[in-house]
Amino acid sequence: MTEKKTVLIVEDEKNIVDILRFNLQREGYQTIEAYDGLDGLTKARTQNPDLILLDVMLPKMIGFDVCKTLRDDGNNVPVIILTAREEETDKVLGLEIGADDYITKPFSMRELLARVKANIRRTAMVAPTAAPASTAQITLSGQLTINTDTHQVYREGSPIDLTQREYELLLFLATNHGKVFSRVDLMEQVWNYGYVGDDARTVDVTVRRLREKIEPTPATPVYILTRRGVGYYFGG
Repeated sequence: MTEKKTVLIVEDEKNIVDILRFNLQREGYQTIEAYDGLDGLTKARTQNPDLILLDVMLPKMIGFDVCKTLRDDGNNVPVIILTAREEETDKVLGLEIGADDYITKPFSMRELLARVKANIRRTAMVAPTAAPASTAQITLSGQLTINTDTHQVYREGSPIDLTQREYELLLFLATNHGKVFSRVDLMEQVWNYGYVGDDARTVDVTVRRLREKIEPTPATPVYILTRRGVGYYFGG
């Protein structure tokens, strides 16, 4: 029997929590609830959820700070930011601090459940301190390697802390070396979304974050390259 995945809901509006809990449990998920940012951070740290639905405007600690603190801790649990504002800066900020996705209120439950399902693919793993010998190791260059057993990326033998989405994007591009993918392609292939719209911006932000972590000089990348007017490809 497959173990149920657990979703932590961090939201201060009880009616929204009740709706989310009902629909998530009906889809087979277990849920944990927190009504302020500090409690959400504590439960994220102690109860190890498989995914967090995280509101932005929370008492005691805003959602952005909760997400940033978790990432600073090295916790890469998938995080979907819930925001009531349409401002582009809010969406981009959420992605910049390490959120995997965002959804704007009011949202359809069908859309939210689809995003939860698409994002909840993490397996709890402890990254080793040095690159191990493994048949699942992919050498991208003399400096960059991926171990697909541990979902760990190394540069010159040292582990790089990537979010699950950053890891999946790197692995997808690297295993399709030289092939150019548009933002729409990547949203469908890596994010598993059947629609895109304005969400293509998510790809650009994730590429930028990934470059900052893996490229020797992010401003002049050698691994994740851009084909102007078309999309991104791996050239390392």
